[in-house]
Amino acid sequence: MKRIALIFLAGLMAICPAQDEAAEPKEALSPEELELKEQALMISDYDGQVRRRPEDASVLARTNARAITRVVPAPRGIITDRKGRPMARNKVSYYFGIQFPQFAEDVTDEDVLSWSRRRLEQVADLVGKEVTVRDKDLLDHYRDRRWVPMLLPHLADGSERSRWEPKLMRGLIFQAVYLRDYPAKESAAHIIGYVRSKGKLPKGPILSNEPMWEDTYGEEGLENTLDDELTGKDGEWTLLVDENGDRLQDELTRKPVIGNTVITTIDLTWQQHAESVLRSYCRRGAFVVVDIQTGEILVLASRPSYDINKWIPFISSDDYNELREDEAAPMFARAYQGSYPPASTFKPVVAVTALTTGAITEWTKFNCPPFITIGSRKFHNHSRKHAGLVDVKLALAISNNPWFYQVGMKVGPTSFLSVARRMGYGVRTGVPLYNEAPGVIPTQEYMIKKEGRPFTDGDTANSAIGQGYVQATPLQVAQAMAALGNGEILPQLRLIRQIQDHEGGVLEATVPTKRNSLGITPSSARIARTGMMQVVNASYGTGKNGGTSFCRVAGKTGTAQWKGSGRNKQELAWFSGFLPYDNPRFAFAILYEGSPGQSVSGGKRAAPMVGRFFNRFAGEIMEKASTKIAIPTDEVIEEEAEETEEMEREEQRDLILRALPVDGAGTGIPEAPIVEEEPNEGPLDSTPPLRPLRVAPENEGLLRAVPIPEETEESEEPIVGE
Repeated sequence: MKRIALIFLAGLMAICPAQDEAAEPKEALSPEELELKEQALMISDYDGQVRRRPEDASVLARTNARAITRVVPAPRGIITDRKGRPMARNKVSYYFGIQFPQFAEDVTDEDVLSWSRRRLEQVADLVGKEVTVRDKDLLDHYRDRRWVPMLLPHLADGSERSRWEPKLMRGLIFQAVYLRDYPAKESAAHIIGYVRSKGKLPKGPILSNEPMWEDTYGEEGLENTLDDELTGKDGEWTLLVDENGDRLQDELTRKPVIGNTVITTIDLTWQQHAESVLRSYCRRGAFVVVDIQTGEILVLASRPSYDINKWIPFISSDDYNELREDEAAPMFARAYQGSYPPASTFKPVVAVTALTTGAITEWTKFNCPPFITIGSRKFHNHSRKHAGLVDVKLALAISNNPWFYQVGMKVGPTSFLSVARRMGYGVRTGVPLYNEAPGVIPTQEYMIKKEGRPFTDGDTANSAIGQGYVQATPLQVAQAMAALGNGEILPQLRLIRQIQDHEGGVLEATVPTKRNSLGITPSSARIARTGMMQVVNASYGTGKNGGTSFCRVAGKTGTAQWKGSGRNKQELAWFSGFLPYDNPRFAFAILYEGSPGQSVSGGKRAAPMVGRFFNRFAGEIMEKASTKIAIPTDEVIEEEAEETEEMEREEQRDLILRALPVDGAGTGIPEAPIVEEEPNEGPLDSTPPLRPLRVAPENEGLLRAVPIPEETEESEEPIVGE
C-alpha cells in the first residue's frame, strides 16, 4: 500500500508543482495520514470486484481503469484585413482549476470544503478579487467529476502564469485554453462581431466527449455569418485513471485543426484612419470607402464603436448594461444598419434619369424661385434667394431644390426611382453581414400600404431631393457613388477577398463582378459627374470644404431633418462622391449625425473629413487610379475556361504561404422640412468632359493567396495540458 500512496502523490505532483509542506495550512493531511487513508479506498464486494452503483457516477471503488474522452475545442479561424493583418485571432490563456485528490472513503463534506476553500483563498489573493464557489458545487464536483479539474472563472496570461505557478498549493492547476482575441480592439468592431459561449460546462456524472472548456460560436458580424468557415475541427484528449484515481494516461490523442482563414477587403490602416477622423469631427457618424473598379469595401466605419474584447471570455452585466443603455448606441453599425434620408446626395439619380430619358438636355434651364407651390403646399429651397434660370450642372453644384422638384415631376417618380434601384437603393448590398438595412425606395404599392393612397406630386417632389419616404444606408450611398463613378454598371460590393484552409490553400476567392447595368447613357453620367465636380471645385459649390490636396473630387452635399422637432430636432449632414474626378477609383459616403437642437450642413460638417482622410493616402490613391480593372459586363461560361482556371489554382497552391500554426498563441418617414447648406453663387466653370473608361478585364493574380504575416508575439504553451 505504501507503493500505491507514492503513486498517488506522484500523480498529484505531476499536475502542479507542490508547495513546501510548511506553506500548507495546519489542517492539511500529512503524508502518513494520506497513506493510511489511501488503504481504505479499495472497497471490495463478495467477488472482489469494485462496481459503481448505477445511480452514482463515482468511480471511487472501481478496481478496473476508466477511460474518459474529452473534446478539445478547436481554435477558430483567423480574420484578417486585405493585407493579412489579424483582426480576429486566438491567444492562449489560463484558467485556474481545482484538481481534487482522491480522499479516503470516510472523508467528510467539511474536510472537502475546508481543503477547497484554502485553495480558493489563494486564487483570490493572486487575482485580487473575491473568488466565490457554492459549497454544493464543490461537493458535487468532488463526488462526480474529481478526475477532471473544476475550472474557476478567473484567467491569467502567460506572464502571470509564470509568476504564480510555482506558488500554487497542490491541487491548484492552470488549464491552458484558447480564447478569441481582437488586437484592434474597437476598430472594425461592427464588421468583425464577437463570439459567445455555447453553454456552461456540464455538471453531474462525466459523460463522453464533454468539452474541456467552454466552446464558442459567432454572435455578430463576420464571426456570425461565416461561423461555419471559422469553426475548426475539434481534437480529443484521453484520460485513463485506475481504481485509485491515479492517471495512467493523460494526453492529447487527436490534435484540433484550426478553422479557415477569412481575408476581408478591409484595409486596416484606412479603416483606423477613418475611425480617427470620425472621432475628431463627430460624436456619431459613419465613413465608407469603396473601390469603384473592384467593388471592394476598404472602409466600413461606424462611430461610436466599442471594444469587442469585452465579450471575451464573457461580458459582465455592468459592461453589457452600459453598452445597451448608452444613448449613442455604440453596438449599432451605422454604416450598414442605419437607414437615413439620403437628402441631396440622391439628386444625381434624378439628374441622370432626366438626361437619359430626354426629359432634359445638358443645357435645359428651369426657373428656380425660392419655392414652388404643389397643390396647396409650398415646397421651399434652402435659400430664400431667387436662383434664376438653372441648368442641370448648376442645379447639382448649388443643390437647388426647386429645380429637382420640377424635373422630378417632369420625368416622373417611376423613372427616377427605377434608376435608383439599379444604383442599389432600396435593397441590401449583399455583403455577408446580418441586419443590414435595405433602405426604402417607395412604390405605388408601398404608398397604398403605408398611407392608403397612391403617389402624389408632393411625394415625387420630396423623393426627388432624397427625403420623404426615401431611406438609405451610408453603404448604399457609397455604392451609388461607385455606380456614378463607373457610369455603366453597379459593381457587386465585396467584403471578402479569400477564404483559405489551415494550410493556406485558397478555398474561395472573389473576383470583380457587376450586379446590374445602370441603363443610363454615357453622356448623362458625364454631365452629372461634371456637376458633382463643381460642387467641390467651383466657387459657388456647396462642398468646397470637401477637396483634397492632390486631385479633384466629385461630390454631393446633403442635409436633412432626421427626427424630432423644435429644440429636439436632429439633422443629418452628408458628403458623398468619388475621386479622382478625372479617373474615378474610390467612392465614399460620410454621414454626420447632429445632436438634438444642433444645426448642421453637409458642406460644413461632413465635407471637411474628405481631405483629412484621403490626403494621407495620396500616393497610394494616384497609383491605384492609374491601374484599370474592368468589371466584365457579360458572363461567359466555357468548360475549357473552367478547367484552365482549376489548373491555375492547383499550380498556385505551391506559392501560398502556410496558415498560422494551430498552437500559436498570437495567431491563433413623414415629410421633413428642407435644410441645406447655403451655396456661393457664381459663374459656371468650364470643364472638359470625362473620357469613358474602356479597358479589357485584368483578373490576373486574383486567386493568389493573400500572404499572412508571421506574428511577432511569441507562442506560449501547447494548445492544452501542462
